[in-house]
Amino acid sequence: MTGQSRLDQIMDYLKSHNLVTVEQLVAAIAASPATIRRDLIKLDEQGVISRSHGGVTLNRFIPSQPTTNEKLQRSLQEKQAIAEVAAAMVKPGDAVVLDAGTTMLELARNLTHLPLRVITADLRIALFLSEFKQIEVTIIGGRIDDSSQSCVGEHGRRLLRSVYPDIAFISCNSWSLDKGITTPTEEKAGLKQDLAANARRRVLLADSSKYGAYSLFCVMPLTGMTDIITDKGLNVEIRQSLDDQPFTLTLA
Repeated sequence: MTGQSRLDQIMDYLKSHNLVTVEQLVAAIAASPATIRRDLIKLDEQGVISRSHGGVTLNRFIPSQPTTNEKLQRSLQEKQAIAEVAAAMVKPGDAVVLDAGTTMLELARNLTHLPLRVITADLRIALFLSEFKQIEVTIIGGRIDDSSQSCVGEHGRRLLRSVYPDIAFISCNSWSLDKGITTPTEEKAGLKQDLAANARRRVLLADSSKYGAYSLFCVMPLTGMTDIITDKGLNVEIRQSLDDQPFTLTLA
């Protein structure tokens, strides 16, 4: 097999898997570990792949915020499973902060039976929960981000810095042990930092398809979370590396 043919096979395998190990590539391509490692060094130098704890993935840089409509049907079953597990953390009378996003909307749908105080940046979540009399809803205010239909800016950040919720639920488009939680804009990164800052419990809700992707601005390392809830599609090696961290990892 020629070197280029082997590189093409590696790329094809990476496109169909979230994250792979050298051992998996050796088995799939029938090449020696030393040869696979040399090929991976070459692809890394070309900027095609990212090497991280647990293995190798395609370079999945996310330059801009996906719209809410684009995200609505992505990994829907996984988001619903994650939301059900997250809802079990919430007790009657809790004050909770809900980040913006489609996973958060699924979580909101699982909280309607509880008396709660909810603070959110998300317009859809605020309007939905306002239908339930036992839930006191506060929207943080500020400028509306047209891609996510949520509030951004200093006005909302000031409010978030002034509250001490029982739980803050954080969403993201990209996360990894190496780069932490990342977002395409500095504005969103700052808002998420303030959203989590004063919470007694900080819970990341992120489906496994987003693992290994990254954007320009870091919100915080994963160790800034007390809990991470994801789905069972997460690679075994990644699970093992996350299990060794100080946060609690839960697979929905």
